[in-house]
Amino acid sequence: MNINWGKIYTKYAGLWVAMKDDEKTVIGSGKTAKEALKKAQEKGFRNPLLNYVPKKLVHFAGAN
Repeated sequence: MNINWGKIYTKYAGLWVAMKDDEKTVIGSGKTAKEALKKAQEKGFRNPLLNYVPKKLVHFAGAN
């Protein structure tokens, strides 16, 4: 599955996000994982996916 995180990165750079299982829908965010989790749980989501969205993207191209 290919997921475009561009919109998520633009809006949530530097924050933790709680997401639905589809890995596209943000259901809570905050400066800490605990804060993002709490916001998601307040909306009725018990075990969301938690991800940190970096402030700056670093591109890497590997070579063999």
